[in-house]
Amino acid sequence: MSMRMNRRNLVKGTAAAAGATALASSAFHVPNIIARQSKAPVLLWTASTADSLEAQQRIVDEFNAQSEDVEVTLEQIPPGEVTDSAKLITAVRGGTGPDVYFLDRFIVAERAANGLLQDLTQLLEDNGADPSLSDHIGFAAAEATYDGKPYALPFDTDVRALYYNRTLLTEAGVDLEQFDAANGPMTWDALKEAAFAANVDNESGDNFAQMGYVPYYNQAWHYTYGFSWGADFFDEEACEVTPNTPEMIAAMQWVYDFCAELDPAKVQAFIQAAMRPGAPPQESPWVQNRLATMITGDWQIASNRNYAPDMDYGITYIPVPEEGMDSQSWAGGWSMVIPQGAKEPEAAIKFMLFACGEPGQRIYTEDTAHIPTLLALQEDTSLFDERHMFFVQELLPGTNNRPPLPVGAKYWDELTAAFQRIYLNEEEPEAALTTAKDNTMTLLGPFCPIG
Repeated sequence: MSMRMNRRNLVKGTAAAAGATALASSAFHVPNIIARQSKAPVLLWTASTADSLEAQQRIVDEFNAQSEDVEVTLEQIPPGEVTDSAKLITAVRGGTGPDVYFLDRFIVAERAANGLLQDLTQLLEDNGADPSLSDHIGFAAAEATYDGKPYALPFDTDVRALYYNRTLLTEAGVDLEQFDAANGPMTWDALKEAAFAANVDNESGDNFAQMGYVPYYNQAWHYTYGFSWGADFFDEEACEVTPNTPEMIAAMQWVYDFCAELDPAKVQAFIQAAMRPGAPPQESPWVQNRLATMITGDWQIASNRNYAPDMDYGITYIPVPEEGMDSQSWAGGWSMVIPQGAKEPEAAIKFMLFACGEPGQRIYTEDTAHIPTLLALQEDTSLFDERHMFFVQELLPGTNNRPPLPVGAKYWDELTAAFQRIYLNEEEPEAALTTAKDNTMTLLGPFCPIG
């Protein structure tokens, strides 16, 4: 049985500038001394930036305003790779960890398996909440659970699609009809042809001034291509990760060949500044009107509204390998957890039930154009504008998600390392993916069977 999830079955901006980030970070951990004399203090750590950080602060402010016995302080920690929990691990070991931590949901199982997180069962029951998380999307509840116990509360979800800049494509002589979602998904080769037409060299010719598509920027991940080509990433019966199937190799070969035709070093020179952790939105070539197409999530709607309000852009399906195939997207999302050693777990769960409940998810959806994991809120169409409804109605019902494994972070990191060697043309896809499998399996064995 495959662990590739489908939501029909089971129904990740930066600060505006470095200076603004520093101001925000310092502002979000100023203690409210008077309030804490009578309220239990809860410390929330987040690595989020820009729109997400502002929305989380709004949630904290609204919770504090209505809470009679809990006061939450939001503290921003330095942004980094989503699988990097080193700061949390160090703090927990030193007894200085937060009460609540904002954690990418697909690595909850691994952090729980490592003993870093608290089982929330009793805390939820004590507050009249369902430990099965039955009011959330099924796949999100599964990701927040390990060994049959809840270790996180789902906070949001998202879906990925292809965004396209109508102005840049039109200037390049590209027919926009093939990008119209009403006509279904285009093929990856058609996207490549359109993207190459939109490439523009700088004056010296040693870099691009503009590109049509960068096949590893933003949400154009290994999983994006794997799901599109029909790859499965985990074989539950064999308890084996499967990143080197023929489908995945074919998907990665497309990326390898795309970059090889353009010169991998030249593509990397164009995009590397925008890819560093914590890069402000203004450094994105998409926002700068220098990138014609990009795969990203629904949150880009809010980002475009804030940073590129005059852009004429559209949203369509992720391409397919061959005409007639169904487009495949995938979803992720964040969660809130209580680390081991938290000083105020009883107060922390009260905040989490607010933030991950209807009040908090409503705020986050309105401010950032993510999708709530609460089933009831997905029925509230007032939360979504026309662009967002495409994600909720057309993409969400049949999208995929990463297998929630007790080595989820390790698997992601190994896939990402392999992906980088592939798009830089440093290693052929099959060899790189086989290495990713071997390195992940060294840690997976002790957890088998999973279930």
